[in-house]
Amino acid sequence: MTTSSDKATEQSGPQSAIDRYFKITQRNSTLAREVRGGLVTFFTMAYIVVLNPIIIGGVPGNSKNADVLGDVLPLAQVAAVTALVAGIMSIVFGLVANYPFAIAAGLGINSLLAVSIAPQVTWPEAMGLVVIDGIIIVLLAVTGFRTAVFRAIPGELKAAIAAGIGAFIAFIGFVDAGFVKRIPDPAGTTVPVSLGINNSIATWPTLIFVFGVLLMGILVVRKVRGGLLIGIVVTTVVAMIVQAFADLGPSVDDAKGWSLNIPDIPSSVGDLPDLGLVGDVDLFGAFTRIGVLSASVLVFALVLSNFFDAMGTMTGLGKEAELADKDGNLPNIGKALVVEGTGAIAGGVGSASSNTVFVESASGIAEGARTGLANVVTGVLFLVAMFFTPLYSVVPLEAAAPALVVVGAMMISQVRDIDLTRFDYALPCFLTIVVMPFTYSIANGIGVGFITWVVLATARGRIRTIHPLLWVVAALFVLYFAKEPIESLIG
Repeated sequence: MTTSSDKATEQSGPQSAIDRYFKITQRNSTLAREVRGGLVTFFTMAYIVVLNPIIIGGVPGNSKNADVLGDVLPLAQVAAVTALVAGIMSIVFGLVANYPFAIAAGLGINSLLAVSIAPQVTWPEAMGLVVIDGIIIVLLAVTGFRTAVFRAIPGELKAAIAAGIGAFIAFIGFVDAGFVKRIPDPAGTTVPVSLGINNSIATWPTLIFVFGVLLMGILVVRKVRGGLLIGIVVTTVVAMIVQAFADLGPSVDDAKGWSLNIPDIPSSVGDLPDLGLVGDVDLFGAFTRIGVLSASVLVFALVLSNFFDAMGTMTGLGKEAELADKDGNLPNIGKALVVEGTGAIAGGVGSASSNTVFVESASGIAEGARTGLANVVTGVLFLVAMFFTPLYSVVPLEAAAPALVVVGAMMISQVRDIDLTRFDYALPCFLTIVVMPFTYSIANGIGVGFITWVVLATARGRIRTIHPLLWVVAALFVLYFAKEPIESLIG
């Protein structure tokens, strides 16, 4: 019997070694699509090289992001290792797992490190906990436990995870561009967020974001090849023109400024990266400083967050790329989970925080990426970024964020696979979808969905249909959500 992939191979004629290795033709893709997808993914996630230093880095003498001894991770060094680890792990994942899922420092983990862990230990000790977290994740993957959990997730929840990730990345785009803003508590209002400033699009950057969303939407509707990449480039050019006339600063200094990168023409490029943080790790120091039990609780929080953030992201990306089977499972997922877990080890060793699959990879998939070659392209660009930081930082978040909104709109269509007429399906899936953007966490959405699924299935008398691993995972998430009281109890 001849399959569609066989026909595609026959029609394409002789294949190159690259095509055969990455199965480009077999997955109905082309070399151009993979390169284009890798480029788009890089531009939509390159902000992490700027944002990660802001989250975990600091300036000597400033208490922000200082560890228990008052020490900080230098900003320039964090930027260099962030790009280094992202580049290496994206390439390795592409070569070994052959999926277009780029890897970089996870936003949930780096925030957890900066806010909850570093104030209790030193930064080398905190990175040691990340390495231990990664080792545990890899062991769980090697033993097949992660794969078993992945396959135990009901199809409806897998569809909800994919749709929730769509809502999540769209929300990230809205927030990054200033289209959605937090209202400070002193405002005396029960509304936590608003549109722009005073419910108005009152800034040039936000207006550019709106322009980018409409432009990319038009290009996608018109089926223009490379529509998202063209949209990012055009929107960046418009942003540079606006900046030349308006001379805006960052939003931290002016509410009407740019969210992160300022689209100025760089004055210099090509500086050598400072990789002095690589290897600055104390593997077991935290257990001595704060005690075995307290350190173990921190590792548990890291493992659970890492475990399900990555699993949820790969579930959503796999369905969006049409690489999953009818049950939502990815082929050779075990190999991919092992490599992804290694990202946590590499991130800890590099002092860049745990690295994991990035949800922004969906933008490259929307451009047609279906293989690990796109990842290799993204990874190479990250390595180049170590030397050309000013050059890639020309692209403001307001120019990349529209791609996240457009891709989010594409991914939300996964709700079509959920039987919403059954409330025992509808509520867990709905909560999975909305909790992700509302709490800014994929793991939180998965946890709430799992717990609700188990409770409602039991209430409906379907207890025998619940996979034993779902009971285990739901129980672990109950402990995860109660980690603060547990930490208080153990002192």
